Amino acid sequence: MSEQPLGSPDDAAGAPAGGLVSTPIDATVPMHEVGTVALSPTGDFEAGSYQTFTLVYTAGKFGIDDSGSIRICFRFASDQTRPQFENPTGPNFTTITASNDAVLQYHYDPKGNVRPWDRALYIKVVRGFLREGDTITVKLGDTSQGSPGMRLQTFCEESYEFHTLIDPIATYCYQPVPNQPTIRIVPGAPETYVAVAPTLRAVGETFSVKFKGEDKWGNPSDQCDRTFKLRANGPVDGMPASVSIQPGTRAVEVSGLSGSAAGDACIEFLDENGDVVTTTNPIRFADAPALKHYWGDLHGQSEETIGTGSADEYFRFARDLAFVDATGHQGNDFQITSPFWSELDDMCAHYDITGEFIAIPGYEWSGNTGLGGDRNIYFPDEGRTLRRSSHALVADRSDISTDCNSAAELFEALARDKEWDVVGYAHCGGRYADVKMAHDGRFEKSMEVHSSWGTFEWLVQDAFEMGYRIGIVANSDGHKGRPGASYPGASLFGAVGGLTCFLAPELSRDAIMESMRRRRHYATTGGHGGRMMIDVKANFTEAGTLYHDDPRNGPTDSQTSDSAMMGDIVHLPSGEVDFNIDIHAASPIERVDIFNGLDLIETVRPYTQEELGNRLRVMWEGAEYRGRFRQVIWDGTAHLSDNAIIEAKAINFFNRDKTLDIVSETELAWRALTTGNIGGFDVWVKDPYAGTLKIETPLVKAGVPLEEIGFEDEVFDQSDVLPRYLKIFRMPSENKHRTFSLTRRLELKSEGDNPIFIRLAQEDGTLCWTSPIYIYR
Repeated sequence: MSEQPLGSPDDAAGAPAGGLVSTPIDATVPMHEVGTVALSPTGDFEAGSYQTFTLVYTAGKFGIDDSGSIRICFRFASDQTRPQFENPTGPNFTTITASNDAVLQYHYDPKGNVRPWDRALYIKVVRGFLREGDTITVKLGDTSQGSPGMRLQTFCEESYEFHTLIDPIATYCYQPVPNQPTIRIVPGAPETYVAVAPTLRAVGETFSVKFKGEDKWGNPSDQCDRTFKLRANGPVDGMPASVSIQPGTRAVEVSGLSGSAAGDACIEFLDENGDVVTTTNPIRFADAPALKHYWGDLHGQSEETIGTGSADEYFRFARDLAFVDATGHQGNDFQITSPFWSELDDMCAHYDITGEFIAIPGYEWSGNTGLGGDRNIYFPDEGRTLRRSSHALVADRSDISTDCNSAAELFEALARDKEWDVVGYAHCGGRYADVKMAHDGRFEKSMEVHSSWGTFEWLVQDAFEMGYRIGIVANSDGHKGRPGASYPGASLFGAVGGLTCFLAPELSRDAIMESMRRRRHYATTGGHGGRMMIDVKANFTEAGTLYHDDPRNGPTDSQTSDSAMMGDIVHLPSGEVDFNIDIHAASPIERVDIFNGLDLIETVRPYTQEELGNRLRVMWEGAEYRGRFRQVIWDGTAHLSDNAIIEAKAINFFNRDKTLDIVSETELAWRALTTGNIGGFDVWVKDPYAGTLKIETPLVKAGVPLEEIGFEDEVFDQSDVLPRYLKIFRMPSENKHRTFSLTRRLELKSEGDNPIFIRLAQEDGTLCWTSPIYIYR
């Protein structure tokens, strides 16, 4: 009989499962020597569905010796339920048996194997052994005692692999079975619909609207079978009466549209009852705009490193299903082989088509935190040198002399070889960038404020503290094969991947790279509300000197100017500054914060105190620390006394297992987490000002009389290493303010930089940051 699993492999002979796996002996060993694996069932399975799989390993010529073992591994990015052995009614209850009754010991370790196959089910023969022909049977999601089964990962994959490794001679040297079992994970039925339009175009210029249905996990669905009527709120010509999307199609394009006059518009998609199902992002038509708005996600990975799906699928998804204008592949450098680097160059050249879609060559310099942390490197052309942080997972050491182990060495090498056209970003993923340790403004132009890993305003603040002149970007840093539309699924990734809007005269690689160099862009937290129209500008009562780039980094072009846009650097010895903000949001506007670097100058709202109603907003934000395990748990309850709850709505509850529930007419309960980003809920109450709202979470316990909840935030601050706080405030019962314009005369500091920028908060939980305008006296 098989034993119940023990807590650790250290309870028996052999190395711990967390140790590195040595290089396999030879993956071409004949099948009958290493053994075979059979999986049932196989075929297509819906993402996020519950299934049962039986995997049978049949021992080969060597069998498996006493203390030999098997590993069944899954990719790092996979978010399927973990195998567990204690609760037969819980998800992914797993049973494991040997045909000859050898005693087995097993456990699951999410870091139990070499990346990208980190997630490992470890099975060890601890008493007895296997001869050729003996079997070990693993039933993942055994439903015989009430388990719902194994929930599959929530994102699609053409070849989802049960990557099986064998240690037949008990040497802790694993060999892969020659033919790995695979299934195909496919999208489910559509739950929501998404329509994407360009943000700014010239009057009379033709454009397209792209449309798709998404399943409950955010996968573009191929099961759509509907016809929608179209209705424009604004000056749009060439629009058909309706559009259909058929089964087998994951996206459709409505082409030949144009703006007939200057102004703003949205296009609504209506069902057969005339109800609005979805609306495009705002579109602005202008007479001969000098710069247009193009959206990009320049940071993600594919299966050749630690992501999902092939690099080719990655580029096609960004273009055809996420509807972004530009993307870049940013594989971990220590996993990029020289052949794959060449393949990436070829793919960028293939997919980069001026006016249609831009693919930017580059990689992620993935240095250890103590050596500077993660950076993104972008090139304007193919054929550039890959300067890795290490060769950790690259066996070919013939080019190890080009390695740059620290961020400082990387910048030094770029300067030595005069690669002044390279653009770098600092970001926080698993490793975080320490820009106080290493930064070079000649190359590193922006800080990535948001990704699927969370929100990292502290990275921008670090740069301000050091006096750097940087832009602000957001990307997905996605690992699930969905660049430009990267949802967190069921994992501890607590955020939707971000997007950056580039301001450029045309859609070309050179133009996007120039936008990156000059910091002419704004960053959003992405999602359905993540494509808003923003324009900020500074006007001066006396002319200043506007620089093409930071003059502290060396000679640069300059011009006399009485205005500046986001990203500009201006020397203004005298004169006043009028700061202009113009927003057309994709969701009603909650607030706009105006900053001068680290200082919050003012918070403005589009509504007045007189518009406040019976809606209370509770928001939380925070991260534990800068490294990988930064999650803050906000599970909690809200109790309302002497009043009643009419309705409640969750904000940024991205993980399907995190829910907001109305327990009774006076109580709410929820499960939630943040990784530096924001979340919360709205609650509408029967009497706007009666009773007390009592909140209980692991960090904050507070009670506030409703008559004291008003226009300003009531903040409960539990910050430690990083901000962690909860705030409560009142909003209009229905907020209809999607547009906002404002001019403010700003008082500048006489010493140092004045980095002027805004942070927009939309009602749907989307945030946006504009790159600062740098003004100095």
